Amino acid sequence: MSESEATDKHDFIRDIVAEDLASGKHARIVTRFPPEPNGYLHIGHAKAICLSWGIARENASTGAEFHLRFDDTNPSREEQEYVDSIQEDIKWLGCDWGEHLYFASNYFEFFYDCAVHLIREGKAFVDQQSAEEIRAAHGTVSEPGTESPYRDRPIEENLELFEKMRGGEFQDGEAVLRARVDMASSNMHLRDPIIYRVLHESHHNTGDKWCIYPMYDFAHPLEDACEHVTHSLCTLEFEVHRPIYDWVIENCPVPAAPRQIEFSRLTLNYTVVSKRKLLQLVEEGKVDAWDDPRMPTLSGARRRGFPPEAIRNFCEGVGITKFKGITDVARLENEVRKVLNITAPRRMAVLEPLKLVLVNMEPGHREEVEVQNNPGDGNAGLRKLPLGRELWIERDDFMVEAPRKYFRLAPGRAVRLRGGYIVQYVDHVTDPESGELTEVHCEYLPGTIGQSPPEGVVCKAAIHWVSVAEAEDAEVRLYDRLFHHENPDAAEGGFLSVLNPDSLRIITDAKVEPGLASEPAGFICQFERLGYFCADSRYHEAGSRAVYNRTIGLRDSWAKK
Repeated sequence: MSESEATDKHDFIRDIVAEDLASGKHARIVTRFPPEPNGYLHIGHAKAICLSWGIARENASTGAEFHLRFDDTNPSREEQEYVDSIQEDIKWLGCDWGEHLYFASNYFEFFYDCAVHLIREGKAFVDQQSAEEIRAAHGTVSEPGTESPYRDRPIEENLELFEKMRGGEFQDGEAVLRARVDMASSNMHLRDPIIYRVLHESHHNTGDKWCIYPMYDFAHPLEDACEHVTHSLCTLEFEVHRPIYDWVIENCPVPAAPRQIEFSRLTLNYTVVSKRKLLQLVEEGKVDAWDDPRMPTLSGARRRGFPPEAIRNFCEGVGITKFKGITDVARLENEVRKVLNITAPRRMAVLEPLKLVLVNMEPGHREEVEVQNNPGDGNAGLRKLPLGRELWIERDDFMVEAPRKYFRLAPGRAVRLRGGYIVQYVDHVTDPESGELTEVHCEYLPGTIGQSPPEGVVCKAAIHWVSVAEAEDAEVRLYDRLFHHENPDAAEGGFLSVLNPDSLRIITDAKVEPGLASEPAGFICQFERLGYFCADSRYHEAGSRAVYNRTIGLRDSWAKK
């Protein structure tokens, strides 16, 4: 990213950052992305990652830093699998945290010391009410809460009880540590929030060292402060949490005072991003796994063949505001097309094979024709494809009874083989028992490769093809949107009731041009006239089993729906 590109970007957060640098409030900028490792990242996370990483990158000349920090304070929901997948996804997206990889669990001792500090200051107390009692006393938006009977415990008693909590002398739910703030506050998050709970669970990073764990609203600001984060960027649902964020910073012995700023989250139509719902899709077998190409996860997007550049461009195009809205997923899909149109090489594949026989070509004849790798890229060069007497074409590229505006192959019609000869219809063969079309017979017109049709021959279409003798077998997976309802979360029968039954169609007998079966997993290309496809990272085995996923069609098939 050039200096000019960086300065061209403007939004209210970047304006705040610029003002803070100009005023001398901060000499350098530190941002972070703090995922909880309890699931896979989804497309909504990409916006937050690109924002925080982008701001740090734009201000690199000032020594800016971007941190990746795992907010791992809930061992009952967190796993190493998610830690690993999150790092892989962020790297794939093109964002780099350098040496700045952190875990909230590395600060547990500091969190504990801060809690002790609050107790000594009379700003925290151990509460032995049940969860139901605490919930019942919380009050409502219009009514203040009721103070705990333990709220005015002596400081020394609170210190002793909190030490016993740490020592494992309480069972889960028997005691919590609460901040002593204001039970009459209009902000429900300030009504003596719980900041520590007892939880006898093994932690992926600290093992069994701890049996008490800090709550998010307590740990998060302390994590930011420990890392000297200057601008703690989060989505709008955390706006109501900002007062407790600021309260913790003001009342604890922290090394820095970060500022929380909220922006609108990315919400896409035809999509669900709730981790609970995504996990349900996985556990109930509605999808392969978290990386199923129909999932809105970054790993799913990668497996489907979405270029990371397209996702970054999409996030930048959506912009940073405080406006809550729904973004059309077609915008993302269009960014994918724009990138792949430039970068993806062209290849030939036939998904519904129909044999075409060139009856005026000798059996066993073989020649090579040159085909462009990418018509839009003059440096992409040419490749040679074998052409013989028998070819595979798409079944829907021939009709016995063609309508008036059908310009592909039919009785009395001629078409061009992409990169090859013009061929004219001669005859067709059907199975005598089933009546199914089995072959189309044509004559090729010599001298028509790269040339206009001879006088009297009308040719208005070019079709793709592969040689029968040298075609490779492939499985092709035609992925589409997982839901057919624009807002699955609002569906009357629940989100599972609006699953798209046509979200996956598997073709087991596709024919592809030589070499495609040997490409590595992750190889992306355009199957000419069909769309963009990616060699599947789970099932494709180069040289032995070709499995290609449809990334996206050449045009938006949903626009008319």
